[in-house]
Amino acid sequence: MSQFNAFVQKEFYHIFRDKRTLLIILGMPIVQMLLFGFAMNMEVTHIRTAVFDPSPDQSTTQITRRIEANPYFDVVGQVHSEEEVNNLMRQGAIDLAVIYESGFHRNIVHSGEAQIQFIADASDPNRGTVATNYVTGILAGYQQEMMQLQTIPFHINTETRMLYNPQMESAYLFVPGIMGLILMIICTMMTSVSIVREQEQGTMEVLLASPLKPVTVLMAKTIPYTVLSAINVASILLLSFFVLNVPIRGNFLLLLFVCLLYILLSLTLGLLISTLVKKQLDAVLVSGIGLMMPTLVLSGMIFPIGNMPLVLQWSSYFVPARWFITAVRKIMIEGQGIMTVLPEIGILLGMTVFLAVLSILNTKKRLA
Repeated sequence: MSQFNAFVQKEFYHIFRDKRTLLIILGMPIVQMLLFGFAMNMEVTHIRTAVFDPSPDQSTTQITRRIEANPYFDVVGQVHSEEEVNNLMRQGAIDLAVIYESGFHRNIVHSGEAQIQFIADASDPNRGTVATNYVTGILAGYQQEMMQLQTIPFHINTETRMLYNPQMESAYLFVPGIMGLILMIICTMMTSVSIVREQEQGTMEVLLASPLKPVTVLMAKTIPYTVLSAINVASILLLSFFVLNVPIRGNFLLLLFVCLLYILLSLTLGLLISTLVKKQLDAVLVSGIGLMMPTLVLSGMIFPIGNMPLVLQWSSYFVPARWFITAVRKIMIEGQGIMTVLPEIGILLGMTVFLAVLSILNTKKRLA
């Protein structure tokens, strides 16, 4: 029994001696619970709404005020043409547009019918469906109240347009997210584990002692993984297009450029991780499990970022997958051009440069 106790004590000693692994084992469940607990909110709120009312009257004013008073809607303002509505949709500035026909109240009085149109951004099918259901409910409540007050029956006809995803396919939402998750985890893990393995075997010192500069050695190690990751991108795009029927509406070369930039960012993040850990297990834990949770939860892949607490919304700005997924959705699903995705490209490029500089500085520090 004493020998058994000695072995147990020895294992505890080894566990507690490795502070970094212990922190990951004990801290990860707490972080996961907090992230999922606060971020896992599927309720659709803060629906950015624009209203186009070509001839304001008492009926359109009352309906608009009801939408403004509803806590689920954020009315960004009145627009002056349907072209302005389309521009706001293309820019991603609104989720829903409410368009009244000209002479709305006059048509109710004279013909007993009026027309109203809802245009929703359905690149997120759940959000688009819920937004139109909410506003349809508001309209139905208004119509029921008016029917009780007036002796003349009337009917409001509604027309709903789902932009970018009229079939309401969930794959339109998840394919960009899955692409961002796969590339982040695979690229980061492959790079970090490969370099840490070289360090454990002692071959990295031999490579760094060669006439080549350390930066050149690190770049040479990342090129094969860049090629393999590019093959992964091609496989994902082929499967999504031919099997899942997800369209590529935008410029294909622009999409490939964004994917390549994201691959480089993920590889530089893997390089940075390899300079911070000394064991392959630590590299797997940090690059795999450590990055999976933020990528899943804070990228907008599954949970709407706008529904999260402000702290998590601010934290999501530092998650590369958020910007990549947004850019891919704009190009693939919405068919947007380079001017629309320039902010995302700029942020991804800035992150790549920042991580590369940190990796080089840490490598030089370890060699000093």
